[in-house]
Amino acid sequence: MPKSHRERHRTGRIGWLRAAVLGANDGIVSTASLVVGVAAAQTSRSEVLVAGVAGLVAGAMSMAAGEYVSVSSQTDTEKADLSRERKELDIDERSERNELAAIYVDRGLEPFLAQEVAKQLMNHDALGAHARDELGISAILTARPVQAAFASAGAFAVGAVMPLFTVLVAPESRLVPVVFGNSLIFLTVLGVLAARAGGAPVMKSAVRIVFWGAIAMGLTAAVGALFGTVA
Repeated sequence: MPKSHRERHRTGRIGWLRAAVLGANDGIVSTASLVVGVAAAQTSRSEVLVAGVAGLVAGAMSMAAGEYVSVSSQTDTEKADLSRERKELDIDERSERNELAAIYVDRGLEPFLAQEVAKQLMNHDALGAHARDELGISAILTARPVQAAFASAGAFAVGAVMPLFTVLVAPESRLVPVVFGNSLIFLTVLGVLAARAGGAPVMKSAVRIVFWGAIAMGLTAAVGALFGTVA
């Protein structure tokens, strides 16, 4: 008898990983951009820190609220679809079984086998079978609003602390280049960690995150320098 092996899949991480990467990336980029923009306007270190801390708090709360609302909307849609499917199963189970069998035929099963598979799966868990194969809803990928909100807000705060710490230790006369450079390093590390956690190509993930972060910080630095010159 062949020995079974345990496979390690990463799809179970999708819910929190997406929110965490988005939060950390936004925390680094938005806070570093804010800091760079304010510092480029020739303001003092204390003013830069106040702006950065305010951005951290506002951003973390915004991320939490945004994730909760958006994921809750997804959850409501999933619940509505499941409720509709439950009613259809109660009204006409045979048609629902044929519909499920047709899905399996499209995936390559012979019609007779598809009917048998649909019958057995529905005998075991009719709603679960239709949720998974007809609606694309599974326990692994289902939306979790609270989890997404906490992951996003926490990751944002962690990401935002990095450029703020740089402001504390960097020479005041070189805040802009030091924060800019260190933030690109932070973004590179984030891209690598996110890629490894999700099983994605490391280089592609890192370059993508660093590219957009550099553009955001560059634009805000230009705006800050412009307003600082005008003032």
